[in-house]
Amino acid sequence: MGKARECELLVRGVRAHGQPLGAAGDEAAEGRLQRWGLSPAQQAAALQALRYIERAPEAGDRERTFLLWAVTGAGKTEMIFPLIDSVLRRGGRALVATPRRDVVLELDPRIRRAFPEASVATLYGGSEQRWEQGAITLATTHQLMRFEQAFDLVVVDEIDAFPFHNDEMLYYAADKARALQGVQVLLSATPPQRLRRAARRGRLPHASVPVRYHRHPLPVPQLLRMPSVDELLKRGLLPATLRRAIEVSLGRGAQLFVFVQRIRQIEPLVALLRRLFPGTLIEGTSSQDPDRTARVLRFRSCEIRLLVTTTILERGVTVPRSDVFILDADGKLFDDASLIQMAGRAGRSGDDPRGRVVFGSPARNRAQASAVRQIRHMNRLARRQGYLLPSEE
Repeated sequence: MGKARECELLVRGVRAHGQPLGAAGDEAAEGRLQRWGLSPAQQAAALQALRYIERAPEAGDRERTFLLWAVTGAGKTEMIFPLIDSVLRRGGRALVATPRRDVVLELDPRIRRAFPEASVATLYGGSEQRWEQGAITLATTHQLMRFEQAFDLVVVDEIDAFPFHNDEMLYYAADKARALQGVQVLLSATPPQRLRRAARRGRLPHASVPVRYHRHPLPVPQLLRMPSVDELLKRGLLPATLRRAIEVSLGRGAQLFVFVQRIRQIEPLVALLRRLFPGTLIEGTSSQDPDRTARVLRFRSCEIRLLVTTTILERGVTVPRSDVFILDADGKLFDDASLIQMAGRAGRSGDDPRGRVVFGSPARNRAQASAVRQIRHMNRLARRQGYLLPSEE
């Protein structure tokens, strides 16, 4: 955004108001979905979203917001392509906002391949395109403050993640960027409770995607009672149940995410694990690690077998065959959303959909119970709607 001072000139411009985008029929929407190669669950959710954004605005219909509630690994990005396509076909402009710069940079080539004839502007801190306008704009969430009534479609990804989560200023900026009769689409695997409640009570139009693209159920976390991480480090030992669970995961060829609450716990836990599993390459990383990017790349390339980390890696890192161990799962820093996101690192590949998830803690708390309940609810919903493979029924 750059600096903004009270003593400096601020130029404010609002997009000229044209005619609202036209509506389209349901049959046309269904036909246009075929080109995107979506799974049955993705296609059903995208169709609901298309019907919502393409219907004619009603009198007093100002807060046009749609929630796309999709499990981790469901392929949310692919589901927004038909929505962007709909807006572009009708002469409109679309914005996709996401919390992290690396996600914006990763999304850029995918959007350009999907829409080769559309102009694309990519905005983040230090971007060279900061003054450009595109039919499609990709931006980090703070860049939303640049715009007012500029887009017919505003897609906000990972609304439950920092910095968007609990930041009323960014919620206001996202709403302000939407044209008067435009639509805001919110994407999340773990929507905040107020949005979940509004959706369940019929106050927030939404679609659920309860299954991943490979159509296997989500791994349900196993609850493992064990001492706290600080106690383990003090004793210099792992409980037999945890050690055996790690051995099973290593024995089946999995890579392991081991999540802890505190950065200070990473190095001593890495040292303990290296002593107990001497033939395994074990590393640790956190937000304070200057070599985090390199370590994550080595983990993705299967060079590192076990990675001790914090919630800094609860999103965005995927390896084909992975198991997840969340230690001190009853700690205050892990709410149900973060537990679900961390658990979502497992079972994402069609070659290994039954990844293991372990919640290790001295006691079971409300966040763990809620996370397990939500995961099981999505599995039941997927089964009831016929989205699971026949072998999983």
